Amino acid sequence: MKSTFTIDGMTCSGCAAKVTFTLQQIDFVSAVRVDLDAMQATIEADRNIDTAEVASALADYPKYTARAFAANTDAAGTPRPSQWRTYWPLILIGLFITAVSAGIAWKTDGAMSTFMECFMGAFFLVFSFFKFLDIRGFAESYQSYDLLAKAVPAYAFIYPFLELLLGMAWAFEGGIFPVALITVLLMGFSAVGVIAAVTRKKHIQCACLGTVFNLPMSTVTIVEDLLMVVMAAAFLLP
Repeated sequence: MKSTFTIDGMTCSGCAAKVTFTLQQIDFVSAVRVDLDAMQATIEADRNIDTAEVASALADYPKYTARAFAANTDAAGTPRPSQWRTYWPLILIGLFITAVSAGIAWKTDGAMSTFMECFMGAFFLVFSFFKFLDIRGFAESYQSYDLLAKAVPAYAFIYPFLELLLGMAWAFEGGIFPVALITVLLMGFSAVGVIAAVTRKKHIQCACLGTVFNLPMSTVTIVEDLLMVVMAAAFLLP
């Protein structure tokens, strides 16, 4: 009997190998095929294998969660949940940061530059916070698409600290030239890897909020990175 399940949380070939080995340990399973791009595991067994049994087998690895294969899939078999529901955590964080930044700007000088400085500071501090919750998991996800992190794995562990420092710099120093320039370079280079991953239509986890939320890589991630580039670049203009 053949059963297909959606496995969330896989970010690299190592994850796929780990899930494959783990599911092969289920009784009466003869073969397991894991498709990393589609986030699916197909199990062949001499009996029916249900979702609860797959979830139980993966219980020692909380990063991976199993659910029944979604009927609403594209040609590659990738589930297509509501975009609003998928990105709601990111939208909600953005709304909170925007509201707080607008309030601070309005209470001080009402300048757009003040709003952007507050927004950039809060953005980097909040996003680095989520990465620090599971820095190893973030590093694994980030290495799957960032060009520098692929070549130098240690960079994936350093990146959250860079975001934290940038957040503090925007909060305490504002949009001075060095801070703005470093932001443009860091976020611009990061955007290159994101654009490459989205262009290849690879179904991988976006690491912008670490591993707390399972956000797929998409044009939303590109917009997020390029927005920060544009805002920081505004401070470089004479």
